[in-house]
Amino acid sequence: MAAYLAPFSVALPFSSFNGDRTPRIRLLRCFSTKFASSSLFLNSVGRKKSPFVSFNSMSNNGGNVDISQEQEAPRKFVWGDGKKPRVCILGGGFGGLYTSLRLESLEWPDDKKPQVLLIDQSERFVFKPMLYELLSGEVDSWEIAPRFSDLLAKTGVQFLQDRVKLLHPSDNLRMSGPTRSTYGGTVHLESGLTIEYDWLVLALGADSKRDVVPGAAEYAIPFSTLDDAWKVNDKLKILERKTFGTNTPVSVAVVGCGYSGVELAATISERLQNRGTVKAINVGNEIIPDAPPGNRQAAEKVLSSRKVQLPLNGRGQVETEETLRVKGHPRIFAVGDSSATRDSKGKLLPPTAQVAFQQADFAGWNLWAAINERPLLPFRYQNLGEMMVLGRNDAALSPTFIEGLTFEGPVGHAARKLAYLYRLPTDEHRLKVGISWLTKSAVESVALLQDAVTKVLQGS
Repeated sequence: MAAYLAPFSVALPFSSFNGDRTPRIRLLRCFSTKFASSSLFLNSVGRKKSPFVSFNSMSNNGGNVDISQEQEAPRKFVWGDGKKPRVCILGGGFGGLYTSLRLESLEWPDDKKPQVLLIDQSERFVFKPMLYELLSGEVDSWEIAPRFSDLLAKTGVQFLQDRVKLLHPSDNLRMSGPTRSTYGGTVHLESGLTIEYDWLVLALGADSKRDVVPGAAEYAIPFSTLDDAWKVNDKLKILERKTFGTNTPVSVAVVGCGYSGVELAATISERLQNRGTVKAINVGNEIIPDAPPGNRQAAEKVLSSRKVQLPLNGRGQVETEETLRVKGHPRIFAVGDSSATRDSKGKLLPPTAQVAFQQADFAGWNLWAAINERPLLPFRYQNLGEMMVLGRNDAALSPTFIEGLTFEGPVGHAARKLAYLYRLPTDEHRLKVGISWLTKSAVESVALLQDAVTKVLQGS
């Protein structure tokens, strides 16, 4: 989700060109099983760069980064216990954070409870499905973007704010027989820190691919992180002030009509009302093609009632086994946007928060099983329904337990907020946010009542 700077503002959703909710890591497989080891290279996962990942063969003719030249004296991360398993989780989104919390909640033998390190470039976890409510003013930033340090304060999970520079897995060496290795590999961070791990979880997600549309990289604002949301909000404020009192409408284009694009278009159009128009640009002739019919119809009805115009007009991830293990790397698991997970029919699962939630549960359990030398479980996705916000007091929710049922309007809005409240990371944060939302609701109800009474008195 992004915005052209002027005079035409554009918002570009996380995965704008295939109807998905979130972006994907682009993966190039370049390694051959002829080589004894392989390296996984990652660029600095910055806000303005699309993550790029490739597996490269380590051969004698070079072509790879020379670690000894780049890091003459690397600093090593010191784990607290030299005997317990070391689990490193890269990325603190839904997949990464919830996997760490799942690991914390499981029962472990004393000598096998792993040390867990979570690494993310940001200091805050972002509950992305509710970023839209920041633009409408319905939620505060602390409610949907709490600090990792606060969320993990009462757990044994360590958090490190840093960026991944290089990953060197060694789990394809000596994985069977009496001399098998328990060492998984090393992670090199931009800060110069080197981390040795026994088990790794890839949950880095990805950025919007903005080079597909000419001009998008120069003029578009992505909409995936908390900073992105503030940038879009600031841009809207500038355009609103610039056009205030004039006949010039604010013009916004949202590229992509998956869930992300539709929710963003609905939120911005409600905010602008008669002061501007929103154009939703899609590659196909149907919005949110993977959505239940009820959700799609509700969205079309809301968008058509506002000034939202619909001009009708690749994704790549780490391939995983059914157990969420990365193929060829038994000590690496991949979840969320990093994972190319398929359903029983071989279809790639959508990059949604719901998928990442469920993957985190399985990844945590399968790490437990692997460490304790138990059988791993194949991941099976269960679609629990689809939800989308369509305004400050409007949403659509289609549960799967009754076919064809869709909750719309205020009822759908309330049900969606309750569902997301339940999905917030920790009990303590859920309690704080729940109290905050109840307080806001009470204040709004009193304000509406006062307004209604004032209108009655004025009429009499």
